Amino acid sequence: MNKAEGSVLTPVLQRYSAEAGAELQRILQFWQQQALDEKHGGFVGQMDHNGIVNQDAPKGGILNARILWTFSAAYRHTTDPQHLQLAERSFEYLLKHFVDEEWGGIYWELDAQGKPLKTRKQIYALAFAIYGLSEFYRATKNERALVLSRELYRWIEKHSFDREHGGYFEAFSREGELLDDLRLSPKDRNDPKTMNTHLHILEAYANLYRIWPDGQLAQQLELLIEVFLDRIIDSRTGHMNLFFTAEWKVTAELVSYGHDIEASWLLQEAAEVLGNGELLQRVKRVAVQMARATEEGLQPDGSLYHELDREEGHYDTHREWWVSAEAMVGFLNAYQLTGEAKFLEQSLNSWKFAQKHFLDKEKGEWFWGVYDDYSLMKGEDKIGFWKCPYHNSRACMEVVHRCKTIMDS
Repeated sequence: MNKAEGSVLTPVLQRYSAEAGAELQRILQFWQQQALDEKHGGFVGQMDHNGIVNQDAPKGGILNARILWTFSAAYRHTTDPQHLQLAERSFEYLLKHFVDEEWGGIYWELDAQGKPLKTRKQIYALAFAIYGLSEFYRATKNERALVLSRELYRWIEKHSFDREHGGYFEAFSREGELLDDLRLSPKDRNDPKTMNTHLHILEAYANLYRIWPDGQLAQQLELLIEVFLDRIIDSRTGHMNLFFTAEWKVTAELVSYGHDIEASWLLQEAAEVLGNGELLQRVKRVAVQMARATEEGLQPDGSLYHELDREEGHYDTHREWWVSAEAMVGFLNAYQLTGEAKFLEQSLNSWKFAQKHFLDKEKGEWFWGVYDDYSLMKGEDKIGFWKCPYHNSRACMEVVHRCKTIMDS
């Protein structure tokens, strides 16, 4: 940023950073005050959009791992001992209830009392456990977190890594046998490989490499980045394909704008952690291409449509909270790479849309989403299997950090 740009942009960046920092505190406060399960331990499994808790709701491994990551990262960001307490609470609950001591891995789902309900080993959930545990180690240097992170990494490599075609298979039985039903949720296709799982293995392995610079891990992380560059991202369009056969044949003509913009900056982060300069330069070019491709889904109000079915030529026009959160970071990253003012504006507009439509200013946290007419998606959770503090709190932390970096440059 040159001197002339700095005089104009510094107040904008200062305000953006201040607003993101304040929102981070508001999100964390909600989870501190509303999400604790005082009866059974850990965290509640489900709260509806009105703030009513279902005390009998199952508890998902993904939610617990994302809470672990959030409060570990928050403690590193704020040094607030209350945030450390929540990270420790999540860590202890994960150790006691989610870890399969007999067969390894992380259970998919527990009942409200903390007993295994669904013992399948979804690689997506193991990846998030690594992500959360490695962040907890960064915050605390707790050796058990590092040991368990490595154990989960080795479980994934032993059972899920495809040595013939590259990449990772989706889901296994408790004992490690490949399942027939591989889906993350009923909304997904039953395909052996997905973009979504690979994206979160990528972020998990990158975070693990920060605390454990192992040679084999470096090799697998580099292979993952190359899988994205060569298999998942369409080099012609800059969009990612979402579902694949074992041999990487694309099985659905879908675009997910939120995942495109999220992957653009996570790929760059992974390459930066790895430290391969040549690969990083390639990734940076692709990150900008993906941000430009994501612009296709941008609306005049600053939001992104959810998906595009390219085969049908049909948009899914509802907006979800996590998409705006990832757009805040991804477009800000594109601005840092290019200096193009439009990317900064797109990041700011994503935040403004979230402020107007997602933030629950009365009861806290963010609503799940809105329809095209801006009416609230009332059937969705405030806390749930897929509704967590990780996307929006991470976006706020990233904005604070990146705004400072830009102003200091």
